[in-house]
Amino acid sequence: MPTLTSPRNPLLKEVRRAILRGSVTDEGFAVAEGFHLLEEALRSDCEIAGVFAAESVRTAVESHVRGLKSLKVTSLPDDLFRSISATESSQGVMALVRPPHWSVEQLFRGQSLAVILDGLQDPGNAGAILRAAEAFGATGVAFLKGTVSPYNPKCLRASAGSVFRVPLVPSMDPHLLLAAVEQRKLDLFALMPKGVQELGEADFTRKCAIIVGSEGRGVSERLRAKALDVRIPTAGVESLNAALAAGIALYVARKQRMVAT
Repeated sequence: MPTLTSPRNPLLKEVRRAILRGSVTDEGFAVAEGFHLLEEALRSDCEIAGVFAAESVRTAVESHVRGLKSLKVTSLPDDLFRSISATESSQGVMALVRPPHWSVEQLFRGQSLAVILDGLQDPGNAGAILRAAEAFGATGVAFLKGTVSPYNPKCLRASAGSVFRVPLVPSMDPHLLLAAVEQRKLDLFALMPKGVQELGEADFTRKCAIIVGSEGRGVSERLRAKALDVRIPTAGVESLNAALAAGIALYVARKQRMVAT
């Protein structure tokens, strides 16, 4: 296992920049930190350019990738690893993973049940929504321009590996999205605290997409004009966390579709 000791190493500098930007590297690799994400990337058959391991856990990392001779593992001194880590309590391992490339057609395939993230800024919320999308059978997730990157390190961790499997399109142009929706005759539902219809009364059995807006302003007027506002009835609180609301909506949609079939 080769060892890097200089913080000025060009590859380490690029990894650090990607983490600070909350995006992929210039070569298009997401920085996936932690043993779980490494395992999920391997399970999802994603291309892995390399793995960095802190010296204190190099044996554990080697056991995870044993038998994969094509996978390069590089050891770093613990202090150097911590200096580039995106977490406060690092597990001492990170992988450079090329995420799958998905098309708009794959997002809206078949009897579409898609999620549209409209200006959502919190990476933890975005990652949790990706996880819910996989759990409840969504066909894909569109990250509109102005939404956090799905490859933000915190989003990757919150998705718990779903980011490697759920079809998604990052930085999607809203005009392209609306054109695709119109072409496929999708019903749009905007999650709003004061929506005109309760969530349980909406029909999710047709081809549709659920819009989740930003934490501050909600769904943009441009998309609301094309959608039906739906609300989740609550007691004692006016609104729910974006990820929780999306998870509830996807569960309701999934249940309706199971009953319908």
